[in-house]
Amino acid sequence: MGTIVVTGASRGIGLELVKTYLAKGDKVIATYRSPEPPSSLTLLQESNQLILRPLEVTDSQSIQAFAASLEDTQIDVLVNNAGVIGPDHQSYSDMDVQGWEQTFEINTIAPLIITNALLSHLAKSRSPKVLTISSQMGALSRESTGMFAYRSSKAAVNKVMQVLALELKAEGIIVCPVHPGWVKTDMGGDEADITVQESAEGIVKLSQSLTMNDSGKFFTWEGHEHAW
Repeated sequence: MGTIVVTGASRGIGLELVKTYLAKGDKVIATYRSPEPPSSLTLLQESNQLILRPLEVTDSQSIQAFAASLEDTQIDVLVNNAGVIGPDHQSYSDMDVQGWEQTFEINTIAPLIITNALLSHLAKSRSPKVLTISSQMGALSRESTGMFAYRSSKAAVNKVMQVLALELKAEGIIVCPVHPGWVKTDMGGDEADITVQESAEGIVKLSQSLTMNDSGKFFTWEGHEHAW
């Protein structure tokens, strides 16, 4: 039994990660953006295993308030799941620049700032882990077109997590970006390859198996190493 933090937990992969960790007997701290906890999460509060906290991942005051609310709580796994697909217009000839900046703020910068804010809590764990939900759409080894804002934000967060893994190695904190698969969610669409349950089960299993030898690697939801 461990203590897990999942950001962006009100729907999609985040919500399913909460359900999966709870089913395995873990304590879960789930974050949401809305003023009040959404019903998708409150309906899961049948025991004291689930703690709900508000968090706006682009607001430094919200991040600090969230960290302070945890007091001396030990965190075993932090899953930086909160993310966006980016603006409607993100082609090379039609780019919503403000939307691109916001995509970077949420997908790339926020995971680092949140991780930093929770380092003292992670340090209390015997095997602390930070998983950041990324995407193979940000892998430089793959050739594909379009979605400039989303792809670039995920490529950047991959590098951020690779560097962070090196810098936190001495503290024994495992850091890995994870490709969750092409998942049937609001973001992934109905044509996606796998269900949200399959993705969440794989990510949870991966989080349980990672060692320091894996830190800084890019993994898929199945636990396979992904080319950068």
